[in-house]
Amino acid sequence: MTAVKSMSSKKSLRVVFVNRFFYPDHSATAQILSDVAQYLSQEGFNVRVITSRLLYSDPSRQLEKVESWEGVTINRVATTRFGRSSLIGRALDYLTFYLSSFFSVLKYAGNGDIVISKTDPPLIGTTVGLAARIKGARTGNWFQDVYPEVAEASGMKLPSIGMHLLKWMRRRSIDKAVINIAIGDLMADKLMRESKAPAKMRVIPNFADDMSLQPDPPGWRDLRTEWGFRDGDFVVGYSGNLGRAHDVETILGAAEAMRDNARIKFLFVGGGHQRTVVEDACAERGLTNIYFRPYQPRERIALSLSVPDIHWISLKPAFEGLIVPSKLYGIAAVGRPVLMIGAQDGEIGRLVEKCEFGTTVMSGDIKAAVSEITRLALAPESLGKMKQHAREFVDIAASRRSSLVAWRDALIEVADA
Repeated sequence: MTAVKSMSSKKSLRVVFVNRFFYPDHSATAQILSDVAQYLSQEGFNVRVITSRLLYSDPSRQLEKVESWEGVTINRVATTRFGRSSLIGRALDYLTFYLSSFFSVLKYAGNGDIVISKTDPPLIGTTVGLAARIKGARTGNWFQDVYPEVAEASGMKLPSIGMHLLKWMRRRSIDKAVINIAIGDLMADKLMRESKAPAKMRVIPNFADDMSLQPDPPGWRDLRTEWGFRDGDFVVGYSGNLGRAHDVETILGAAEAMRDNARIKFLFVGGGHQRTVVEDACAERGLTNIYFRPYQPRERIALSLSVPDIHWISLKPAFEGLIVPSKLYGIAAVGRPVLMIGAQDGEIGRLVEKCEFGTTVMSGDIKAAVSEITRLALAPESLGKMKQHAREFVDIAASRRSSLVAWRDALIEVADA
């Protein structure tokens, strides 16, 4: 009877996701949400996504207001289009999305639906949750980061009363939800400590498309040559968004210390606030061993991720438990080791050490970063074992399918409750 009930619940359950970016956007949270929504639709759920009409990298472009994609209904709401060029412009983009998504949830959510808010913009679950409850819908939160602590760790000074108010709003949103999803254990621990209903918290990691991202895909060596690297070069890469939460000074210091080592090269693929910081530092310090490439289309990600011999990921210690860089999963899927610059007991530091596909150095320890890069560049056998362990980590503990099934089962359980 339980199985029959679960199948019935799945087919009748309406799920509404709210996030500022969605397909065809290329940003990490948009791609992950797109994968989850598509999978749930294929599994028989009735899925709707309320999102903006913007693209993360091109706010001037406007997408269609309504679209059906892979069985998912997409409603794109109006917002301002200032983009990420200024904090005031970004705040206005956030504010207009809060308002538009609130009224869109009032329009489309129905009694018994589950309305799940991601955290772009921050704390969207507080306003969306109110609209959902007005319509008799149930609510859920999908935490990609934890605000207002992220803002505080970034150096933003908020009045004490403002911090307390925002944290109270988040706690209330968590307690009123039927389900809360965190993407890492440390994040879940932090959020559960402040919740009256910790049993509602689940950990479902982010993921990469590990079926299409395979180690050493055909053509990766050609791309490596096209980007200016020679046989024998040891390439230390970064892929994706480089934001305020990421430490760049350690890797810049390492690149500067190794500037005379013709074999060691550094590659930056992507964008973000701190890409400009890295480019300016290269110009000021005369660094010619750091190469830059733009974001790559999704169909080329496997090749792009395969170009480096090792990838560096960084997270300032103040952000541990608040953010989990999801780029880890794509890197591991193509069988590339990780140099983690951050806390050894942090989310990624624990994983790479436990599963033996990387190493960790503390933020600011340039000498240790240089030592680890040099060691790995001279140890092909050790590097080869790390590559193997990276892919094994994905296959055993972090596959796309395992996370998608966890989403399906979690929602079925909520529907059966």
